Amino acid sequence: MTTFESIADTLRNAQTIGVASHLRPDADALGSTIAFALWLQSLGKTVHAFNEEGSTAKFHYLPGHEVVTLPPATPQKFDVFVALDTSVKNRLGTVLEAIAPGTPLINIDHHVSNENYGDQNFIDPTAPATGQILVEFFQKIGAPITREMATNLFAAISTDTGSFQYAGTNERTFAAASHLIACGVDVPGLSRAMYDSQPRRRFNLLRHALNTAEFHSDDRIATFSLPLDVVEELQVLPEDNEGIIDHLRSIEGVEAAVFFEELPENKVRVSARSKIPAIDVCKVCKQFQGGGHPMASGARVPGSLQQVKHDFLKALDHEIRNRN
Repeated sequence: MTTFESIADTLRNAQTIGVASHLRPDADALGSTIAFALWLQSLGKTVHAFNEEGSTAKFHYLPGHEVVTLPPATPQKFDVFVALDTSVKNRLGTVLEAIAPGTPLINIDHHVSNENYGDQNFIDPTAPATGQILVEFFQKIGAPITREMATNLFAAISTDTGSFQYAGTNERTFAAASHLIACGVDVPGLSRAMYDSQPRRRFNLLRHALNTAEFHSDDRIATFSLPLDVVEELQVLPEDNEGIIDHLRSIEGVEAAVFFEELPENKVRVSARSKIPAIDVCKVCKQFQGGGHPMASGARVPGSLQQVKHDFLKALDHEIRNRN
């Protein structure tokens, strides 16, 4: 079994190290990537941190965000490569094309659906965020956490736990957050940057979502669809979608919410959220080659928006009606 110590030994013995997280990154993905890259740099390593979308403007409040860049178009040689917060290898997207064949891969994640695709895998589904795993990793190996690292890791944990509200938030989570605050996190300032600095176009998207929301399965499922023509009309960016689904899930009587986003090349991005543990949206998403957590999962499904929506809602309705 892979341990924190064995991962630390591998990294200490390497010089050129790559770090990346999943496409369409959230704060857990980018915050974890940045914090890990900053730590490796402090060890004198040559570090390359990638994301398919680089460091998106939404996350420029994260200190050190500029360390994350777009991956190069040709394979690069690394002594080891680290994948963070990425349950399925292909969710690294175009980053995979930047990794030379044969490169040892370390996989650190908290998704229960992780496929253990690394040469070393540390998967902890009891952690609600990869950021929490990294805090515990740094503590275990005795690595100091700088203020910049702590800010990134606090953002990772706060957002992936819904501000410490979601299932999975536990004593370890608050212990990690407390330690990060002791490392210098400005909680009020960071919270303003995370939650009170939204672009106007995201407000327009939220307005559209609320005006076009639909209800299914005796109003127990709430959905919102985003066709490509609406994306063009509102001029929204992929990063603007994060958190919209939570407004649907918060409606009284709704037990699950689903966001259907039409993508180019006849695909649909599905994001599903459950309000109660008895409804396992991860199990439903796995039927469509997706995954995640029992109460928060997603998938990218080939097909038209109308067909994917029909098929997914049929499967989710079955899950709701046959729950334990």
